[in-house]
Amino acid sequence: MSGKETMIKRIDTERGDTPAEEVVELNLDNCKSNGEPEGLDSYTSLSKLSLINVGFTSLKNFPKLPELCTLELSDNRIAGSLSCLKHCQKLTSLNLSGNHIKTIDALEPLADLTNLESLDLYNCEVTKTDEFRDSVFKLIPDLKYLDGYDRDMNEKVESDDDEDEDENGKEVGDEEEENNGEASKEDTNGAAAADDDDEEEDDFDSGDDDEEVESGSEEEEEIGLEYLIKGDAPDEDDEDDGDYEGAEEEEDDVEIPEEEEDDVNTSGSRGVKRKHEDGDDDEDDNE
Repeated sequence: MSGKETMIKRIDTERGDTPAEEVVELNLDNCKSNGEPEGLDSYTSLSKLSLINVGFTSLKNFPKLPELCTLELSDNRIAGSLSCLKHCQKLTSLNLSGNHIKTIDALEPLADLTNLESLDLYNCEVTKTDEFRDSVFKLIPDLKYLDGYDRDMNEKVESDDDEDEDENGKEVGDEEEENNGEASKEDTNGAAAADDDDEEEDDFDSGDDDEEVESGSEEEEEIGLEYLIKGDAPDEDDEDDGDYEGAEEEEDDVEIPEEEEDDVNTSGSRGVKRKHEDGDDDEDDNE
């Protein structure tokens, strides 16, 4: 047992910063003892105490623990009296399996434990005595289970065992972890799905922009075609007619200078005067 942690040190480790009188549970399994309980006198609020395989040979000096309900003492070498346990009046479950208890008489102090419901003596020599089970149930009238079975050899109902509470707590914890894992997976999947939706929306928007650009190009081409088809562009004949009409208008718009007009008028007058003069000459000749 030389490499094991001493009981005193283990108690301090398990207690932590909690005051001794407020500790309700201690697990001191597999620690090293001097053969008897030690260092537990101040832990008066303990309701569960486990001392499995700690090397006890006797329960001498076992502390008074008025609130103790569950006591694990299996796999030790306890062979002495159990009278020190009669002070634990709230004790409901006691495990003494794997110890050196040999006779029914050694169990007599347990008769004072009126709340004791479950007693384990498996792998103790006392279990080999005649009518062992009947003798124990007679000694402890309120006892419900001996070595995991009731008087009629019906197996102990797990819900009545304090250990089952631990198992249930573990199952609940496992279930909570599983639910948390599933929730986390759903969140991850949801986030991935949201990212996919965003990417799809971006692709969709990009597709719309491309379609709008293509649509704009097509509309421009259609406008150009319509312009050509409707004849908005001038025909060659129309251009020729326009040139001819424009030439006529230019001719009409040509102005004659005033000097030239005077010359024209003067020459006209002169022509008339000469005609009259010629006419007068002819009349003279005729006369």
